[in-house]
Amino acid sequence: MDAGRLAPSPTGAQHLGNARTYLLAYWSARSSNKRIVLRIEDIDSPRVKPWAAQQAIDDLRWLGIDWDEGPYTQTNRRNHYTAALNELIRRNLVFPCTCTRQDIGDAASAPHFEHEGNLYPGTCSSWQLGDAIPEEGTYCWRFRLSDLEDTFTDIVAGVQSCNPAKHLGAFPVTQKSGDISYQLACVVDDEAMGITEVVRGDDLLPSAFRQRELAAALEYRKLSYAHVPLVRGVDGRRLAKRHGDTRLSHYRDSGIRPEQIVGWAAASAGITETAAPTTADKVIALFDWKKLNRLSVVVSEHQSF
Repeated sequence: MDAGRLAPSPTGAQHLGNARTYLLAYWSARSSNKRIVLRIEDIDSPRVKPWAAQQAIDDLRWLGIDWDEGPYTQTNRRNHYTAALNELIRRNLVFPCTCTRQDIGDAASAPHFEHEGNLYPGTCSSWQLGDAIPEEGTYCWRFRLSDLEDTFTDIVAGVQSCNPAKHLGAFPVTQKSGDISYQLACVVDDEAMGITEVVRGDDLLPSAFRQRELAAALEYRKLSYAHVPLVRGVDGRRLAKRHGDTRLSHYRDSGIRPEQIVGWAAASAGITETAAPTTADKVIALFDWKKLNRLSVVVSEHQSF
């Protein structure tokens, strides 16, 4: 059975932008009879807040969102990621890299460097399986991207093309501490959990190309992607603390009803004609990706409902 996912990162409180994306993922999955899996993406351990995972679950339930499996927690699945990493090492698809961020930045600013931005310059990529591995704690493993054009059709953003090697550069699949990176953990989990559709913010479009390459290398299934426009502040930047308090917990504590948030989300996405309060389940029958508003949604510092 096909499946979608809800994958909050417990690095802080969930806000209006998160709510809108979760609701779109929920509506898409339920309208097409997909399973929904809840996964807590807490692999980014230095930024994880101990209270945030339960609050994210409470926020989802408050919005009227349910799921069929989970919550799974990434920090409890490290053995699966290690097995995938060992397979990539065995097949010489990754290499140990001792470069620092400053090393990469310095290389990117050199006159002979042909790319804009701080793409990895390939300093350590000559390593081959069987060569000596640097001292533990001094390197991360980077994935060797192919120098080929990759094209896929995003449900929302349309046809997307990229040469990952030229435009993204070799990327880490572990940290120097040895912990697995988000990119690899996400790919391994999507395969293990039978995910077939990923709905997330369009700021993560580049990650789709990285994850598609990783999945192909590990001989995993291909996924469908729907990268939805972000919710932004009046300054055009993605929603954050600087735009005022848009935390779902703040609205909940202020007496705002979840139906008001759901109605705003449905109308801002183009699924309904008005922002009249409604429940998450009532929108399922109305959902159609063809209706989706392709523009970013702007909220004011004092967004009212």
